[in-house]
Amino acid sequence: MTPPHDLPRTAGELRAAGHRPRGVKAEIRENLLDLLGSGGDPWPGIVGFDRTVLPQLERALLAGHDVVLLGERGQGKTRLLRTLIGLLDEWSPVIAGAELGEHPLDPISPLGKRMAAELGDDLPVAWRHRTERYAEKLATPDTSVGDLIGDVDPVKVAEGRSLGDPETIHFGLVPRAHRGIVAINELPDLAERIQVALLNVMEERDIQVRGYTLRLPLDVLLVATANPEDYTNRGRIITPLKDRFGAEIRTHYPLSVDTEVDLVRQEAELVAEVGDPLIEVLARFVRQLRESPAIDQRSGVSARFAVAAAETVAAAALRRSALTGERPAVARPIDLESVPAVLRGKLEFESGEEGREQEHLTHLLRRSFAETARGRLGGLNLRPLVEALGDGAMVTTGERVPGAEMLAALPELPILHEVAGRLGVAATDPPPRIASAVEFALESLYLARKVAKDSDDGTAVYGP
Repeated sequence: MTPPHDLPRTAGELRAAGHRPRGVKAEIRENLLDLLGSGGDPWPGIVGFDRTVLPQLERALLAGHDVVLLGERGQGKTRLLRTLIGLLDEWSPVIAGAELGEHPLDPISPLGKRMAAELGDDLPVAWRHRTERYAEKLATPDTSVGDLIGDVDPVKVAEGRSLGDPETIHFGLVPRAHRGIVAINELPDLAERIQVALLNVMEERDIQVRGYTLRLPLDVLLVATANPEDYTNRGRIITPLKDRFGAEIRTHYPLSVDTEVDLVRQEAELVAEVGDPLIEVLARFVRQLRESPAIDQRSGVSARFAVAAAETVAAAALRRSALTGERPAVARPIDLESVPAVLRGKLEFESGEEGREQEHLTHLLRRSFAETARGRLGGLNLRPLVEALGDGAMVTTGERVPGAEMLAALPELPILHEVAGRLGVAATDPPPRIASAVEFALESLYLARKVAKDSDDGTAVYGP
């Protein structure tokens, strides 16, 4: 991005414009207060945390606290941290050519101080966009102190500088994020000796490299994520570091079906139409999994599971469209059968469930479908549809059966229009959409044991 042309380009111009340095935590606090006061949304794209996580996070930021987000996988912790970028000023001044993002009126490194002393008001100013002030690191066992804090640069030493010269340091991620945000994902996975290196950064604001201390008044907001399972078993946050975080905030999965549906709609990249009833089935399915004793709940069931399931269902519909030539591509209940087999590997089952994974997933998916059908079709008299099948109509659906062919097997029934209306489909919609609604009703009747269904090799036949 190119900064506006009317911004000051030297330290003198910056001072004349009345610009004053302010800490990153004060900057975030003021921008957050402005958004809250004006009715703006500080957290675009964050779903389901409005009354739980977000108020806690806002209080922590207003207090100027470093923050740990604690929660199971797939709860949106990293997504939430990345929205913090929007609370930074869009453009901030830095010393042009300096290694760190130093304010031209408040340099902190030996190089920055020397440039400011030599050039005075002519010190060149560059402008850094808010997206460049957010640094993210996944904590892995091979992460070193040099990665986070810094190390001696052998190239600079080879140029003739002495080892004791502070300018021989190659700065790591944290110093380079000066006047910005540092996010560390899965902090407990960071080796304890590496966590120790963050202690001085968070409290004393200096860094120690290879035996000598360089006093750097770093200005960073440190945020981190942790999984409770890792927190207590595989790794831990050492007590002194934990003490330096001002706030520990617990995240959670969506608390309602509607929120889960909204999340899937927002995040899934669907290559075909998937109606709200099928999305609701998947949302209920994920919630059933999170309550199932057969699933290892310490690992959790990620929100990404529901997103991937919706994308899989859409892909099945697109494949049918390609095979049959029918347009548009619209998902039908038969496409839900592709979910357990494809996504089983995303779940951790309890010991003793070996060999029963597919059976368990299929059972919970059918239960989720039945719950959705009761909510959406409750009160409708589907007897005419049952009687039509009893009079000899056989309805075939499958991955190679177009919607028009499926509908042709049924007589014209007023109840079908009522079903379509309940499921958000108009009578004038194309056959694939109407077929999806009719198949939804047939599957609900099958699960209620009102009609029979024979399934074989991707094809299902509904009959009396």
